[in-house]
Amino acid sequence: MIKNRITLYIDMLFCLVIMPLAIMLLPVDRWIVNNTAFLIALVAYVYILYFIYRIACIPKLFMQKRYLRIFVLMLVLTTVTEMFTYFPMPAEHINDDVRQMVAKMNIRRQTIWFFFLVVTGFSLAIELTFELFRQIISRQEVEAEKNKAELSLYKAQINPHFLFNTLNTLYALVLSGSDKTESAFVKFSGILRYMYSQNESELIPVGDELDYIHQYVDLQKLRLNHHTEVQLNVEASSKKVLIPPMILITFVENAFKYGTSSDKDCKIDIRIKIDENKLLFETENAVMRKPEGQKTGIGIQNCRKRLELLYPGKYELYNGEKNGIYHVRLLIDLKK
Repeated sequence: MIKNRITLYIDMLFCLVIMPLAIMLLPVDRWIVNNTAFLIALVAYVYILYFIYRIACIPKLFMQKRYLRIFVLMLVLTTVTEMFTYFPMPAEHINDDVRQMVAKMNIRRQTIWFFFLVVTGFSLAIELTFELFRQIISRQEVEAEKNKAELSLYKAQINPHFLFNTLNTLYALVLSGSDKTESAFVKFSGILRYMYSQNESELIPVGDELDYIHQYVDLQKLRLNHHTEVQLNVEASSKKVLIPPMILITFVENAFKYGTSSDKDCKIDIRIKIDENKLLFETENAVMRKPEGQKTGIGIQNCRKRLELLYPGKYELYNGEKNGIYHVRLLIDLKK
């Protein structure tokens, strides 16, 4: 739509401004009296030539490597232009002496080729510009589709990862015969509803994500005993700020996975601060167990990739262990 509008404006600029001004450089007042047919034919030829170039789109043909078609087109146009230089002279000039006749023929020839070169140069410049824009837009569309596909893949990988860990929690409650099992399943069903209702959303209100994290933390608390202390502090000046869904849960999940114990005192501290300009997320937990193979889990890898796609150059992420305490700090610049 925008491209078509720009094309229309450029065509109008050429037809209504540039060409009329160029034609006014000719001795129009004399030619319109003594050489009317030639002047009308020249104007018609100039406009026809312009729209032939616009329709043919030589830069696009060049990108498609259709060199023969370009050669044939240019050969035809130059031949027609050369033939046009032999346009009949008015009858009153036939009796002029040879020198005057040659001079007038040369002027006409130079005029015709001048307009041919002007129209050719202008048309090719415009079409080349449009072709460059087309290439840029095409690449951006391909990149956007690629990013969208990658985000969908990462989200698809995160959900099974989360479900597996949560089902382990529920399984442990069932085996222990805990009276908290029913409450846990109610919270789990609420979490599932959230996950699949937001599955197609690229951005959601932060209030929805915070409710989801609260439900997850409450679910985890049901399986923990008095040895694990959990603190969740949330400050949100506005719950309508938009953020990607499930961008924080991986770190919360890992804190519970590796920072809890049934026989040793430990603490999980989760802090979230959000305003209209930034999101600050931090977790601290004692390292009660290590990941197998000492490798970063798939959840954190996916989270990094999502952040890189969604907030390139606008986020800071640190995660690491120091003195037996694992710390995560994520800062996202939400300003557009």
